[in-house]
Amino acid sequence: MALWGGRFSDAPTDAVFALSRSVHFDWRLAPYDLRSSLSHLKVIRANGLLQEGVAKEIEQALRELIMEVESGKFSAIDSDEDVHSALERGLTEKIGATGGSLRAGRSRNDQVATDLKLFAIDHMLEVASSITQLQAALLAKASEYGDASAPGFTHMQHAQPILFGHEIAKHVQSFSRDLERIQDWLIRTSVSPLGSGALAGSGLALDPSATARDLGFASSSANSIDAVSDRDFVAEALFILSMIGVHLSRIGEEWCIWATTEFGWAQVADAYSTGSSIMPQKKNPDMAELARGKAGRLIGNLTAVLAMLKGLPFAYNRDLQEDKEPLFDSLDTVLLVLPAVTGMVATTNFDRAKMLAAAPLGFSLATEIADFLVGAHVPFAEAHEAAGKCVALCEKDGIQLDQLSDQQFKSIHSALTPEIRKVLTVQGAIASRTTVGATGPTAFADQIKSATTNLSRLAKVIAAQRKAFSEMMGA
Repeated sequence: MALWGGRFSDAPTDAVFALSRSVHFDWRLAPYDLRSSLSHLKVIRANGLLQEGVAKEIEQALRELIMEVESGKFSAIDSDEDVHSALERGLTEKIGATGGSLRAGRSRNDQVATDLKLFAIDHMLEVASSITQLQAALLAKASEYGDASAPGFTHMQHAQPILFGHEIAKHVQSFSRDLERIQDWLIRTSVSPLGSGALAGSGLALDPSATARDLGFASSSANSIDAVSDRDFVAEALFILSMIGVHLSRIGEEWCIWATTEFGWAQVADAYSTGSSIMPQKKNPDMAELARGKAGRLIGNLTAVLAMLKGLPFAYNRDLQEDKEPLFDSLDTVLLVLPAVTGMVATTNFDRAKMLAAAPLGFSLATEIADFLVGAHVPFAEAHEAAGKCVALCEKDGIQLDQLSDQQFKSIHSALTPEIRKVLTVQGAIASRTTVGATGPTAFADQIKSATTNLSRLAKVIAAQRKAFSEMMGA
């Protein structure tokens, strides 16, 4: 049923209705619309805008609809324009024209903004919970390989030896930032638009602050025009989801590289791989590739919404109908990818011997020479130059740094005594990195302990937030 039309002499054409219709995607808001309707009913009931008998009848019908929507007994039909009109149809089918009483003091403008915020909060908390599961898998894998040596890379070239667990653990930090962004977003999003009406507030006796509290928001909007037109929370959620996608993509890229024949480090579990329809031998890290590929889709959704928002004047505009599908798609995409990547990380095995053999290659111990000279009070610029000359000599003779003779070291710099050989080992290089956040064993152990503690704290916070939201929805 249409929620408007009194001043119109003609109904919308089929083309207009098809373009305007949104119920085929915004039906996902139905549980949140019904919950906000209960809250709105409570306020207009408390302020005497409905007779008690009518209020009870509407409440009963709303609670029945909640169960029927959840079970699938009630759903949208082709003639419904949007989720709001579909649910009002459901009310009037149950209690007649009385169902239309609930519209008093409320517009679809503040209604949809409220519903979308509730939907976004619910699903962003689900994303946050899934991230903690991925972090747990990353920490477990990092701990498993916390004693495995490997080459570290910059510019895709061997840089310095590291603990491979340190390499894995870096991803925990990026997802921690994503969780912090979600928590910050929750604070800014916890402002209720309900009670703002179409744009000017209401002349009826409403209580937006009470409605906000009832729906779990921290406050009600300070400006009714902003309340119905604000979609910062959508754009910011899409940015956060894009960053999560980028971080998942980086994991995917590394797993793809490590699983190549050329590297041969990663053995991705069969359950997280696929084969070829023509090449029987193939074992492809498709989950890693899909994680990498989905990032572009997430970035595209963010760009689409920002482009839609950039030129909107004044209060509500119908352009805002375009905010939902990108948000729904990005949430669905991230919630689809996170469990697959979590499983892939948890079940991948790495070849310790190959990583260890590769660790000193590419003259990755050259920095140890420079640091040794600095310890002998040689200015770093001079030490850097000497280390570079050691590398050049090795390249010329086709040998590694530890294969230079004492005389060759001495010919490059007088401070390069035979003691230099003690630092020209992978284990020695790694052990020397003792600063906070470094790859040395002690620093790495501290990193894992701190990250585990932080994850435990955040997981409890997110679980409590999800429980509180669930209780609010069930009120």
